[in-house]
This record gives sequence, structure tokens and C-alpha cells, in this order.
Amino acid sequence: MKYASQKIAYWYFAAALLLFVVQVLVGALAGTVYVLPNFLAEITPFNILRMIHTNALIVWLLLGFFGCAYYLIPEEAERDIISPKLAYIQLGILVFGALAAVVGYLFGIHQGREFLEQPTWVKMGIVVAALIFLYNVSMTVLKGRKTAVTNVLLLGLWGVALFFLFAFYNPSNLALDKMYWWYVVHIWVEGVWELVMASILAFLVIKLTGVDREVVEKWLYAIVGLALLSGLLGTGHHYYWIGTPGYWQWIGSIFSTLEVAPFFAMVLFAFMMVWKGRRDHPNKAALLWALGTPVIAFFGAGVWGFMHTLAPINYYTHGTQVTAAHGHLAFFGAYVMLNLAMISYAMPHLRKVAPYNQVLNMWTFWIMTSAMCFMTFTLTFAGVVQTHLQRVMGTYYMEVQDQLALFYWMRLGSGVFVVISALMFVYAIFGPARVQVPHHMRTATGKPAETATTPAE
Repeated sequence: MKYASQKIAYWYFAAALLLFVVQVLVGALAGTVYVLPNFLAEITPFNILRMIHTNALIVWLLLGFFGCAYYLIPEEAERDIISPKLAYIQLGILVFGALAAVVGYLFGIHQGREFLEQPTWVKMGIVVAALIFLYNVSMTVLKGRKTAVTNVLLLGLWGVALFFLFAFYNPSNLALDKMYWWYVVHIWVEGVWELVMASILAFLVIKLTGVDREVVEKWLYAIVGLALLSGLLGTGHHYYWIGTPGYWQWIGSIFSTLEVAPFFAMVLFAFMMVWKGRRDHPNKAALLWALGTPVIAFFGAGVWGFMHTLAPINYYTHGTQVTAAHGHLAFFGAYVMLNLAMISYAMPHLRKVAPYNQVLNMWTFWIMTSAMCFMTFTLTFAGVVQTHLQRVMGTYYMEVQDQLALFYWMRLGSGVFVVISALMFVYAIFGPARVQVPHHMRTATGKPAETATTPAE
């Protein structure tokens, strides 16, 4: 850690991981309802569990992004954050808003729009927090060194704030409502969030591989161009069946197909940079998460998205478990793994211990990734069966659900492993550090001469 204000990121990461644990725990409860329909029905209905699960996901990812920004911007801009005090105020607003929203959901206080259920006053708090954040990081960059990483990161973060404003617009016409609703939900995760993802991944690649910055920046701008070209018009694949003109079926199909390109480019980028760098970085866990991010994102967002993004296919698969399979693996690969990669890299510096429990962290990677892939496969098979029985054969919805029970049990089993691995990750990051003493510091007997606690870059 080179700058004092980077310490801000510690508390953002801590809050993010706390919400991450809440999100996966509630997800496991929601998965239980699929196999035991009356489970918690009198206390917390399924729609509330689903609401908390998805909202906690979005909020903890955003907290993670903010933490990433507060950690990497001082290093990139070569100066401290303008106002650490404002950063902590922003964190307080976001955490209070998240807790208030969850309590409100438990008591049935929400606006009903999927993913945007937050009461208006909570949305306003989010806007205030976003304005504080944008002022803080933008002024820091303007007064410091400008790099491609900070330029792309700021473009993405400003996009996050601007497109969230459409959450306030709720027209009475349902087709119009959905058009603008996707401006937030789609353009966030398949547009501006991809810019945030690419910039953070570029920062990690520079730090972990030692590859020349100019090479990384060329790749970064190419990926950003592909992401914006495909992501913005790719929104059309959500316009197929909501009452919009038929030309959206062509626009959506063509540009959604192109959405695979930036994720494939990120895979090539990450592995080529590691190969070029040939640097034996001590933080193996961070490197593992950083390499895993574009790979799983490519399959989850790219391949699984392409599987049912063409209009003639989407006509049958829309809203089935195929959608759930794509959503779970895409979010996990593109954004969950990215945050966990950055946390794995930054936390040893923030805690001033190195190396920390990397073995446990890497076990976490393999268990969590395997569980999420297994969950994706089970949901995919469930979706194919559901599509055939329900959309082709015309079997009643509830009869079809009975046929999917085995897949739902398997999905629940994989969800339990995700919860266990999430707890393992938190312990690996915040638990006791397993300090490895360099060879030259050992005595003739092989025992440590002293304890090293300085983090390695």
C-alpha cells in the first residue's frame, strides 16, 4: 500500500464481503423453496427471498467496485483521494440504505419492479452516494496522473450513475416501462459494468505480470470499443416480446451475437499478458482469480448468453431456467470473481501481512467455481426440459415443475457448496496470516530467524 487513502478500500471490501455472505445464504434459502415449496412461506415468502438475493448481489458488487476504485486510483493517479471523509460518508449512506431496504422488504415495503424494488428515498440516497463518489474519484484523477485504466474506469462509473437515473422513471405503459427498465438492468451489466471490469482487470494484469503498460492499454481500448459497440445495441435482445417494433429482433440478434467478442478478447488479453510477463508474482491466489474471471465470464456471459439470444430460439427459452443458468454464471464470472480477485490482491497490502492464507483462498476458487459451473449445468438441463415440455408440448407449468425436481435438488446442493466456499474466502482474507519466511532469513536449522510481515508487490 503506497498511499494512506487506499485504506478506504478495506472498509468497502469488508462491507462487500459481508453482503456477499448474506446474498449466498439467502440464495440457498430461495433454492430450498424450489424443493420444499412451503419452506418459510409464513415468515418470508419466496418473492422476498428472491428480492433480497438479487438486491444484495447488486449492492455488494457496487461496494466492491467502489473499493477497487479507491484502491487503484491513488496508485494510478499517483496521489491520495481528495477527501477520505467523503468516502466514509458515502459508505455509511450505502450501507444504511442497503439495510433499510432489506428490512423494508421483510415488511413488504417495496416498489415491485424487479431489481429496482428500492423505495424512492433509498434510490435518492444511492444517487447522493454516487455523486459523492464521482466527485471524489474524478477530482483525484483530474489533479493527478491520467492513465487508460483510470479513464476507462471513470467512463464506466459515470455510466453506472447516469443510467441508474432511469430507475426513477416508471411510466404506466408496461412496454415503455420495460424499455427504460432495461436501460438500467441491461446497460449496467452488459455495457458500463464491462468497462469497470476491463479497467480493474487491466490494473491487476499490470501489477501481477509486470507487462509494459502501453501493451495493456492498447488491449484495454480495443476491449472497451467492442463492449460499447455490442452492449448498447445488444439491449435489443430484451425488446423481442415486450411490444416493441419487429426490427428489434434483428438488431438484438445481431449485436447480442457480437457481445461474445469483448469477453473472448478479455480471455486472450489476460492469458497473453501472463505469458508475456513471465513474472513469478507471490500472490498466486490473486492471479488465479484474475485469470479465472475472463474465462468464466466468457462462458457465462458469452457462450450461455449466445445460446438463447437469437430471436427464434429466445421465443421458446425466454424466462425458463436457461435464463437462470446464463444469469448465474455470467454474474459470477464477470463481476463476482473480479471483485474477489481484486480483494485477494489488495487485502494483504491493506492488512500489511504477506503472504496471507493463499492455499485456502485457492481452494475457495476451485470449490466455488466448480459449484457455480455445476449449478449452471443443472439449470441448463432443467431449462431444456422445461422448454420442450412447456413451450413445445404445451404441458402445464406446475406439471413441468414437478418434472424438474431432481435438477432443483442438485442446484440446491451446489448452492450449499457456494455458501461454504464464500465463508472460506472470508476466513482466508480476514483470518490469521500464514507468513512464509524468505529463505535468506532462515537460520542454519531451517527455522525462521524473524517474522516477515511486509506485503510483497
